Amino acid sequence: MRQRTLQGLLAAAALWAGIVGSAQAQDAVSGGHAGFIKSVQGQVLIVNAAGQSQAAQAGSTLRATDRVETDAQGAAGLVLRDGTTLVVGPASRVDLRDYRFDSTTQDGNLLVGLLRGSLRMISGLLGKAHPEAVRVETQTATIGIRGTDFIVSAEAP
Repeated sequence: MRQRTLQGLLAAAALWAGIVGSAQAQDAVSGGHAGFIKSVQGQVLIVNAAGQSQAAQAGSTLRATDRVETDAQGAAGLVLRDGTTLVVGPASRVDLRDYRFDSTTQDGNLLVGLLRGSLRMISGLLGKAHPEAVRVETQTATIGIRGTDFIVSAEAP
């Protein structure tokens, strides 16, 4: 199971290649939303705080409390306003639990919940300026971010 999850994540990481430095990433940094979906493979849903879901597509906007869900063949590349990049692997469920970013002061907070599946995260301005303000939670642990690029996976309970 772990081997298949890592293979899926590596395939999803290939989506990342076109994310960093794109014009859309620059637009997201200046916008009022949390970020956007850069790339989609397979079936990917965005679920809002009220539980309403919509099919994700490249360019879909993300809010600070949205959930991203992928099916067994799905993957998604997300870019947040500070340039943080998230690659969500197959059969995953990731919550943006809290996201705030002030582009002037580079202050803010990022809390991501990985409920199941796999996630690759590449730190943006927030993680570089204030690494203590960036965290990833799983069912069994909270990870404080000190690096700039890492992969985490979590099995469903």
